[in-house]
Amino acid sequence: MHVQQGDVPVYTVSGADTARPLPDWLARRRKRSLKADPEFQNRIELLQDFSFEEASACVRVSEDDNWIVSTGTYKPQIHVHYLPHLSLSYARHTTSLNIKFSLLSTDASKSLHLQSDRRLEFHTPAGLHETVKLPRYGRDLVYDRLTTEALVGSVGLGPDGHGEVFRFNLEAGRFMQSYRVDVGSDSGSEVGLQGSIWAPAVNSIATAENTHNLLAFGTSIGSVEFWDPRSRSRVATLGGQDGEITALDFNDSGLTIATGSSTGVVKLFDMRSPTPLWQKDHGSGFPIKNLIHMTTTSSERKLLSSDKQLIKINEESSGQTWTSIEPIVDINFTTWVKGTGMLLTANEGQAMHAFLIPQLGNAPRWAGHLDSLTEEMASEVTTNNYENYKFLTLPELKALSMDHLIGKTNLLRPYMHGYFVASKLYGQARLIANPFAFEEERARRVKEKVEKERASRIRGNKKVKVNQRLVDKLLKRQEKRAVVDTNAGILGDERFTRIFEDEEFRIDEKSGEFKALNPSTRIDPETGKSLVPPTAFSDEESEEDGGSSDESDSDADMMRPRDESVVMRVSSSGQAGKRQDRDEAFGSRTQKAGRPVKARGGDVVGDKEVTFVPETKKSRDKVDQPTTSESEKKRTAARRSASGNTLRRI
Repeated sequence: MHVQQGDVPVYTVSGADTARPLPDWLARRRKRSLKADPEFQNRIELLQDFSFEEASACVRVSEDDNWIVSTGTYKPQIHVHYLPHLSLSYARHTTSLNIKFSLLSTDASKSLHLQSDRRLEFHTPAGLHETVKLPRYGRDLVYDRLTTEALVGSVGLGPDGHGEVFRFNLEAGRFMQSYRVDVGSDSGSEVGLQGSIWAPAVNSIATAENTHNLLAFGTSIGSVEFWDPRSRSRVATLGGQDGEITALDFNDSGLTIATGSSTGVVKLFDMRSPTPLWQKDHGSGFPIKNLIHMTTTSSERKLLSSDKQLIKINEESSGQTWTSIEPIVDINFTTWVKGTGMLLTANEGQAMHAFLIPQLGNAPRWAGHLDSLTEEMASEVTTNNYENYKFLTLPELKALSMDHLIGKTNLLRPYMHGYFVASKLYGQARLIANPFAFEEERARRVKEKVEKERASRIRGNKKVKVNQRLVDKLLKRQEKRAVVDTNAGILGDERFTRIFEDEEFRIDEKSGEFKALNPSTRIDPETGKSLVPPTAFSDEESEEDGGSSDESDSDADMMRPRDESVVMRVSSSGQAGKRQDRDEAFGSRTQKAGRPVKARGGDVVGDKEVTFVPETKKSRDKVDQPTTSESEKKRTAARRSASGNTLRRI
């Protein structure tokens, strides 16, 4: 899906910009090789067979938004797509090319087609229902629902020298008296039944449905005539336009009308004034093919105009250009899916185009997946990638003392308000201008890392008026969590808010009840902070640790109480009549020689000397007897021998 960046992004969902068409003669092996093609893999097929073999002529969407009907060539045919299934419902060939068609029903069951061989064809799902021959060639087709008449603007002059708009009444099944429109005279040299090649014509027709229901006819002499279908008479004429009138469209209120000329000029008129409110030139010089009044999701009114090269959307109030779309193929017809941001075009080339403008509206319900795709593409930051180049402005060049190279080397390429500089040259110039750039960058990154770690340690802080230590204790329990919730438990419960606001609920940590519930917590009477009771292990560790600073030692001395220190002692009780060993501190007890020493696993610490001496056979046969201490002998003598047990002798 291709995106056109700008103030109003436009997404090309389908068409020649999005995927290359595959010809029918392409071999199966070639199709398999396209699996590795990223363009072919990332294509989006909005509708099945939403294309024609050569070109498409007209496309319309039904009122119930369930059907899309399109005509194209070659061979001339009609395609009907069922949108809930995103597939082609049926296709039908015709005997002649289609110029325009109109849908007579809210779905695609009834349609009326203006053909290039002076025929009106009525189509139903069953096939071609009826064909009517027109007196002269038609230019435009509109269905008037109020009178159930098909209006066809024709080429040439009638018997009385006026242009004609044929009226075919679908209820009566016959032609009614035509509307006679002033289109000038035929200045051609060869005048026949159909007129010359320069014969005047009624090029466009518009009707104001659901309002005053006036009919507007645009002629080849640059005039617009307004007719009342109830009295079948002309009520007003708007003239003085440059070129031919090729497109007309009323807005929803029926108070303004937009006109498009053959010179590419779009004008918006108030029905009560002959002076245009504004006019806009496409600049391409091609005739305007379509005019559509649109309303965005934010109730902003827009006016779409299209020629064969460009689609332009303007503000209806001021005429300012809102956005524009320029496909790579010529446009034949443009339609808008009402209430959405999608545009469909019939154009030259095989694939028909579909554009999505999110600011105009959401995607249709049958293409709702496009909304998520456009949101993902909008979140991605797209920048132009200039490999091995750095963009610098003129002040930045002067700061690096590189302004003297402007215009003297290809390493500086001018672009907009600055220059693209080769990355290698930029690195050398930056190093010369600031030799300590590497050290500064390294110090900056180290500082950011330290600040990040510090912020991760200091998190979950919550300040209260009363019982701050209780809050810190509750938050400390969440240290291992990724996110500390400062409103967890009683901290966020409204029933306990007075505990942290009212002084009457302050916890007295010096009371007997608090000490009974928290026996391991000791409070310093001077500072009010909790103290950790020292043990003999802490004394030994403090003696062994010689690298600690004086400040930590002084702080530890201040925190360690001088009196009533708790020391763990280990005492043992021997047998009766034997000497009791004096109680000793747990850390000061030494290993007795008589106890067997367990072998130490792992690496050997210290120096060890191993000597290999040849031994004789006698020394190898000798077995070392284990030496026992006096305490071991006394202990074994006091025990009863299992072999001398009296019960075993019985």
